[in-house]
Amino acid sequence: MMGAIIEYISGNYIELLAMALGLVSIVLQIKQNLWLWPVNIVMTSLYIIVFLNAKFYADMTLQIYYVIMSIYGWIYWYTGRKKLKHRKKLPIKRTGSSLWPVLAILSVLLFIGISYILVNFTDSPVPYGDAFTTALSFVATWMLARKLIEHWIIWIVVDAVSVGLYIYKGLYPTMVLFIVLTVLAFKGYFEWKNEMEKTA
Repeated sequence: MMGAIIEYISGNYIELLAMALGLVSIVLQIKQNLWLWPVNIVMTSLYIIVFLNAKFYADMTLQIYYVIMSIYGWIYWYTGRKKLKHRKKLPIKRTGSSLWPVLAILSVLLFIGISYILVNFTDSPVPYGDAFTTALSFVATWMLARKLIEHWIIWIVVDAVSVGLYIYKGLYPTMVLFIVLTVLAFKGYFEWKNEMEKTA
């Protein structure tokens, strides 16, 4: 039994490390801690390798985007905080009514484009599921970088759907991570909502 556990860990250590950093990342995200972004950079770099090996090509591409957006979010949160001398953190905002249609159209266009690429140019076993979670994740990550509270709602949907995809591909540590992330996304939404109401 112990030998099997050691063998599993040695064969999946990159995914296990990425999973652990994912848990650290979500806690930092809930707390609005600036260290969220460098942790994200390391975690997403590891997941590039994991998803390449699992043939989740859209998810792999998404991790590259996450690295770029983590750099952007780090700069935006840091410089935004420096401008607000009387506050320790960049304030949480709601997504404006004029922005929602833009985000919805962008999500649909991303889904169509990613689905087309995965169906026609890759051997992805779940092209539409992969495209769905990837399209919404692109949008949710930008919203997080801008500190828009509704990004949590999108993550709840993405994380829940991802659980099924990772079960299908046998990525069990990542499946466990996404079950936890789904629960923590609910927690994150309500914590951000409470803070936003207190500072309104």
